[in-house]
Amino acid sequence: MQGNPAIILHAPQLGENIGAAARVMLNFGLTDLRLVSPRDGWPSAAAEAMSAGALGQGVEVTVFDTLEAAMAGLTYMIATTARPRGMEKAVFGAPEAVAELKGRAGQGAVLFGGEKSGLPNEAVALCDAILTYPVNPEFSSLNLAQAVGVFCHQWGASAGLAGKFGGKGEGVDAPATRENLIGMFEHFEAELERAGYFYPPEKTPVMVTNLRNALVRAQWTEQEVRTFRGAIKALSLGRGKARVVREE
Repeated sequence: MQGNPAIILHAPQLGENIGAAARVMLNFGLTDLRLVSPRDGWPSAAAEAMSAGALGQGVEVTVFDTLEAAMAGLTYMIATTARPRGMEKAVFGAPEAVAELKGRAGQGAVLFGGEKSGLPNEAVALCDAILTYPVNPEFSSLNLAQAVGVFCHQWGASAGLAGKFGGKGEGVDAPATRENLIGMFEHFEAELERAGYFYPPEKTPVMVTNLRNALVRAQWTEQEVRTFRGAIKALSLGRGKARVVREE
């Protein structure tokens, strides 16, 4: 897709990793997947299964015999590597790589090496820049699909993808009004008073203030206020067979 970068997997070995890479690509809106000499050939039943349908719902796979052929139509290439290569190239983290790809005309790509040994130097030499992640220097090897996922997530974040429920307020009730919140406080404090909690009496104002300060920080919703008042009532009066009758 013009404008969105291609993901190129150089000599990938496991169909499962190809499928997982396709899946996370589609999660974050990328669809151009290019394979260079996949070890087990193509198509791959293992990749199809691992992709969870991504290979049939938008991700388009093209297979090439050489990296040079896979680069056709691309204008900017970034190679991923966890080790220095001694080459005079710009080195980006994921946010900077995304910004660089977005700021250039034409279609760019991110190149990932195979599972066994990553990218060969001759492949890195064909790229304009290097992408590396802030990994543990004592354990820097990422699974291929995970490495693709880190970049794809950054691309999705930069595109402002809201997610399935983003911005919808699903399951979130309106904030509690101050009068309802104060009503809950007073209900709670009345039952605490009845239970003899406020002792000695002269400390009651400080204890009430401390309770209210703690409760206010919870940013209550209207539903939460109703639920909590129901809990106060159940604790003070019981429910069902445990319910008590008391004179007010």
